Amino acid sequence: MKIVHAILTHSFAGSERHAVELANLQAEAGHDVSMILHCRGTEQRDNAIIQHINKNVTIHVVSGWRGLARWRCRRLIKTINPDVAHAHLSAACKALKGLKGQCLRVATLHIYYKPQQHKHLNALIAIAPWQLDAIPAALRQNCTQIDNWSKPLAASGDARQRLRKQYDIADDAIVFGALGRVVASKGHETLVDAFNLAEVPNSRLVIVGDGKNWQSIRDKADDSIIMPGFSQQPQDWLACFDVFVSAANSEPFGLVFLEAMHAELPVVATASEGGKYLQSYFGYPLSEIGNVQQLATQMRQAAENSSPVSYDMSNFEPQAKCAEVISFYQQQLKRLVQHR
Repeated sequence: MKIVHAILTHSFAGSERHAVELANLQAEAGHDVSMILHCRGTEQRDNAIIQHINKNVTIHVVSGWRGLARWRCRRLIKTINPDVAHAHLSAACKALKGLKGQCLRVATLHIYYKPQQHKHLNALIAIAPWQLDAIPAALRQNCTQIDNWSKPLAASGDARQRLRKQYDIADDAIVFGALGRVVASKGHETLVDAFNLAEVPNSRLVIVGDGKNWQSIRDKADDSIIMPGFSQQPQDWLACFDVFVSAANSEPFGLVFLEAMHAELPVVATASEGGKYLQSYFGYPLSEIGNVQQLATQMRQAAENSSPVSYDMSNFEPQAKCAEVISFYQQQLKRLVQHR
């Protein structure tokens, strides 16, 4: 099958990882896979997208301001003439307008259904069941829900000791860790306040990631709170943590939860959409969003038993989820042929 993925953002985070891993998996399975990036996603910096794409995926690059980049992406898809054009996030979804009849036009709902991005498409893939309710009935018939997935990434053998030594963290300290973009929706202000309120003896808080709110959180946080910025080896930081904490105000699924589960970390989380969906895997009740007291209480409880947790990850196996996506493509392509 000839597949083109389009994602026109510039920095590597959860949605970008999903798109890139899907393209890589499909290429490994023998499909002809291309990926269209904006030139900003190909820059030489740690959090660019391009370095995560495998060599067996053909990369195409567009440039220009948002509207021009969308037009160039659309024109490029016409030239590639794929069986499937799969869009990820706003700009790429809008780029698929004007391609009716050209190919199967699909998008993944990385956040939630937005008419201006999705109503013109042939089919949608939700990453969590709650997303389906907002989709109009006619389009919902051509939608499916496929869980996110995550490949386990092995940490460096000395990661825990090395990072603790580098950042002056005691070997026996309880490290609460957060990983991901530092933006308002991730609730880092609540996390900092909860950590301070919890007052767990011999504990540290580490917030790994960058984003629009990084400086404001850095200004708010005590100097003992560690904020190393974006990391190209997040698995090393997960090995350094004892407890993973998500204080998110909004988390559609939470790919980072799967990463923490692969690292066998106890998970403390708020009642975000993703937190509620995955709650059955966690050993602690969810805290109300924005409730500092509740989150602090759960952090104290987790600190009392931070032993590794063995999770059943069979529902999030990458190759199986890739096969589900391909099967959905085939189903929808058959439907389009029947309705011509």
